[in-house]
Amino acid sequence: MSNHAKKFDERKSSPQTIAGALGGLIKIFGVRASDSDLANRWDEIMGRDISSIAKLAAIKKNRDNTFNVVIRPAAPAHALQLSYQSDEIIKRINKYFGYDAVSKISFRK
Repeated sequence: MSNHAKKFDERKSSPQTIAGALGGLIKIFGVRASDSDLANRWDEIMGRDISSIAKLAAIKKNRDNTFNVVIRPAAPAHALQLSYQSDEIIKRINKYFGYDAVSKISFRK
């Protein structure tokens, strides 16, 4: 019996949405499907240091399969700090997708 089979035996106490179930399968098999997967796993991808002060506000997919990412700071004071960390945010998203996925990052108050 593989490790994957054990994870399928776990049942939720309440019904799940299709997106939630697929997100779990994607997490098990390590496939990066889309921008919605980025939104669902934002806290995990960014880590506690960034996800505690910034939430994903919007993602727009461009024709060349890159993304414009809009981030909302938890407080206006965090906007400057996040602007200094924008290279790190881009690096983490690109590492997650496995290619240069981010073409532009912006901050919304």
